[in-house]
Amino acid sequence: MTEPLAPSSTYRLQLRPGFTFADAAEVVDYLARLGVGALYASPILDAAPGSTHGYDVVDPTRARPELGGEEGRLALSEKVSAAGLGFVLDIVPNHMSVAVPETDPWWWDVLKNGQESRYAKYFDIDWAAGPVLVPILGDEGEPVVDGDVVTYYDHRLPVSDHYRLVHWRVANEELNYRRFFDITTLAAVRVEDPEVFDATHDEVLRWVAAGQVTGLRVDHPDGLADPGGYFRRLKERSGVWIVAEKILGVGEPLPTSWPVEGTTGYDALREVCGVFVDPRAEERFTALAAELGQDTDFEAVEHTCRTLVTDSILRAEVRRIGALVRDAEPAAAEAAVAGVMVNFPVYRSYLPEGEASWATAVSRVKGAEVLDEQVRAEPHGELATRIQQTSGMVVAKGTEDTAFYRYTRFVALNEVGGAPDRFGVPVEEFHTLAAQRDSALPESMTTLSTHDTKRSEDVRARLAVLSELPDEFADLARGWTARHGIDEPSLNMLAWQTIVGAWPIGPDRLRDYLDKAAKESKVRTTWVDHDEEFEKAVAAWPEQVLGDPVTRGEIESFVERIRLAGWSNALGQKLLQLTAPGVPDVYQGTELWDLSLVDPDNRRPVDYAVRRELLDRIENWWLPEVDDSGAAKLLVVQRALRLRKAQPELFHGYRPLPAEGVAAEHVVAYNRSPDLAVVATRLPVGLAAAGGWRDTVLPLPPGEWTDVITGQLATPRLADVLGRYPVALLVREGS
Repeated sequence: MTEPLAPSSTYRLQLRPGFTFADAAEVVDYLARLGVGALYASPILDAAPGSTHGYDVVDPTRARPELGGEEGRLALSEKVSAAGLGFVLDIVPNHMSVAVPETDPWWWDVLKNGQESRYAKYFDIDWAAGPVLVPILGDEGEPVVDGDVVTYYDHRLPVSDHYRLVHWRVANEELNYRRFFDITTLAAVRVEDPEVFDATHDEVLRWVAAGQVTGLRVDHPDGLADPGGYFRRLKERSGVWIVAEKILGVGEPLPTSWPVEGTTGYDALREVCGVFVDPRAEERFTALAAELGQDTDFEAVEHTCRTLVTDSILRAEVRRIGALVRDAEPAAAEAAVAGVMVNFPVYRSYLPEGEASWATAVSRVKGAEVLDEQVRAEPHGELATRIQQTSGMVVAKGTEDTAFYRYTRFVALNEVGGAPDRFGVPVEEFHTLAAQRDSALPESMTTLSTHDTKRSEDVRARLAVLSELPDEFADLARGWTARHGIDEPSLNMLAWQTIVGAWPIGPDRLRDYLDKAAKESKVRTTWVDHDEEFEKAVAAWPEQVLGDPVTRGEIESFVERIRLAGWSNALGQKLLQLTAPGVPDVYQGTELWDLSLVDPDNRRPVDYAVRRELLDRIENWWLPEVDDSGAAKLLVVQRALRLRKAQPELFHGYRPLPAEGVAAEHVVAYNRSPDLAVVATRLPVGLAAAGGWRDTVLPLPPGEWTDVITGQLATPRLADVLGRYPVALLVREGS
């Protein structure tokens, strides 16, 4: 049997100037004690000055000096290796930061020397359209030449006639280089060229060859010209465990031509979280959303939002692609290109193997026949390639970053990789998909929280409780809206769910979140075109609501009522994620309760001193109460991770383990092997209302079973197995 490439689990750390290589090294011993298989680091190549995330790489040839440079990286690597952990690194092959040209030597050289630059082909620039457009000018001020440098406020560029300064507003309409989504300061890189691949990957691959990096997470492969070819080259050059940040539609398979172990886990996130949602509440949430003024037709909302993206945010990209369509009027060609991308059933088709998705999109667009013919004739040509590269941006910006902020019927479902129109995941579907993952992609990553999730796993767990109390929540939401409604229905519905899900939340965090949500939804205001009065009203709203003793009291009382059920869901979904097929990732800090919202809220510092103290007690067989400390979650995480690492043979295979009795619908359970059983409570409010487990049993295979979490012997009676905690991790004696 060959040694698996995958770690037993990963723990994601967000490195930044405030949390450097040295800081990461300080928590390595804690991660080892927790049972983590590999430290999983955010990008660590040199990035834009002050970057808090590292995805804006400026120099791929060196470790980031602001994190401690090569010396700090080596020290961290040695600490990780000595602790017996792997090191998984997040890499960014699609783009580089050009926000501060003087920090990116390649971009500076391109601006200075134009097509004569040795780096001209490194970036995806449409040189036929003229000099590179640099959209930094505002309504005031003039560029000033100072020696061999042009300055404009904080911007510095080389003196040259190879670029043209333009107003920042023209970027979405006229930009002549490909970028990451609509971010003009992130210029796309052509890694399909072997020379560019080598230049951007040699340093990381040097670390791999030295055994200092044991796995790679690849950011945004949908933006690459040839993802399959890229992954084949990367696998050949590295030979390590590789996962792709690929968002799959419901039922969409990962392309078989990619030699990767799987995705970064958003597919598993939808399945795990969905099984704790009661689908019987769908009609009542739909009725509430409609009553409060929302459009409840998700397909229509999504189509509108994607069209908004092609018509405005990504207009320059649509024009560039449209110009490649032969024998067609420019307007008709652009309309066909935009229409096909808007109507994709998935993020991207990978021609020719994704032909079915392409055909579906084309069939929905009138006048797309010429486009279809030319793409099919040259599935690897420039026209086909650029449509595929851009369709993922249209879907991501239109669906995730717009529709998910407009269609706020039940926001526990509005997660990256989620399906807001599918109200939960039936237990049978969860089992089917878990078994498929075990069979096809057993080393794919699974996750519940990431740096990109809209809200943390524990916020979603509490919101799932609302699906068991739809009428009560609806009554409260109506009353709160009557007193303090936001004059924009989707934001209003989002705001009340956010307060309940993230409570206790202060006015500052809530204000920042709602400001971002309002701009992302693009209903009343946007990041570019501001409705100042509306933004002022939204900014004042948190203080008004939280300062109203009646409303605040009702919120506190309701949250207190659902808190235990939310914790039950949180422990249940965490245990499923940690034990189901795949390689589980724990996002930094989420081993305790974490009620973070979208970035930058989810990048706040983690208090590892508190976690160490609690872990000290847990290692001495302290069994904490399920309370505000979150120690019960740390207990579940530690027990599951340590078992996975110590006895990986227990985690092969997958078989549903249905309960028997009156409360059978309230448990989700399975065997990972004949000697390991996982048990979790679902729909805890309904369970309590019906009188608890009563005579419900779990038909365990013969033998003596012990709950690894509590250390106690287990019986088939769920009232006994789940007497202390709403979850159990059972191992058969002799294993």
